[in-house]
Amino acid sequence: MRVLLFLAALLCSLPSFAASRCDVDVPTQVAELDDVHLAYQSIGRDSDPALLLVMGLGGQLIHWPDEVVVALCQQGFRVIRYDNRDVGLSTWVQAPPSPNLTYEVLRYKIGLPVSAPYSLTDMAQDALGLMDALHVQQFHVLGASMGGMIAQHLADMAPRRVESLTLIMTSSGAPGLPMPSPALLQLLARRGAPDRQTALEQQADLLAALGSPEVKDDRQMLLHQAAVSYDRAFNPEGVKRQILAILAEPSRVELLNRLRVPTLVVHGTADPLLPVMHGIHVAAHIQGSQLKLIPGLAHRFQEAFKAPLLAAVLPYLREHREDASHVAQL
Repeated sequence: MRVLLFLAALLCSLPSFAASRCDVDVPTQVAELDDVHLAYQSIGRDSDPALLLVMGLGGQLIHWPDEVVVALCQQGFRVIRYDNRDVGLSTWVQAPPSPNLTYEVLRYKIGLPVSAPYSLTDMAQDALGLMDALHVQQFHVLGASMGGMIAQHLADMAPRRVESLTLIMTSSGAPGLPMPSPALLQLLARRGAPDRQTALEQQADLLAALGSPEVKDDRQMLLHQAAVSYDRAFNPEGVKRQILAILAEPSRVELLNRLRVPTLVVHGTADPLLPVMHGIHVAAHIQGSQLKLIPGLAHRFQEAFKAPLLAAVLPYLREHREDASHVAQL
């Protein structure tokens, strides 16, 4: 009888145990690396296979939607999300000087080299340093936008440590690919704001422009999202430096051609910043990669597209987590 009662109690507690294992309200911790201190969260059991999330330009770890993080964790992953250098709560040991963004963008437009305080390779080294600090030897990587570019470098730098690569709404950086509209680029580069309300309005404008034409955004919701980001951390100079790191980056086609990491590329057909050919081009240059195009998806994690994104990503990650677990047991 006691055994039956114990089993019944155990079964009743399983759902709550799964929920607590994937609790996104864990404390934000700091990994102190040589050049930067990276703020991060680890969701899930330390013993589970690790999945590193790498965010895009100006994005903070909170910009990975909580429900997406929970869904990834419930697949059996330890999900690690962090603030890239220069954004969020990640700090510099010694901050580099502020760049002249207008001057460097002009050089980029006329084909001259761009000077940047650091490179995307440096940012990939940050990610690798974070995993070293957490004593994680092997891990899966999911990168979005600029985070996908960083993830490409990460897989190239540590091919034996990266067990799978998932690239969302990103690019190879090759010349000749479609460019975003000048109006969108202007919104992206608009970083000066004299006060909080102006900064929120600017961010809401940018979020709206990055959204899908199939979805009508609620302005108050966009302002709320901008406020949450602003109140956690506001560092427009850091975003400028990240922009320069992207502009200074040469084409990654040769890098992609030598990758032998299992890769899934996911891209939206309505992406206004990196039009769909960017994703197609990435997949075409990674041997054995899979490509999934999502109709209507733009360059944001909008509510209407969370389910299609998860439907594209979860089976792939589950397959490679199980493959890695099988190999570990051999």
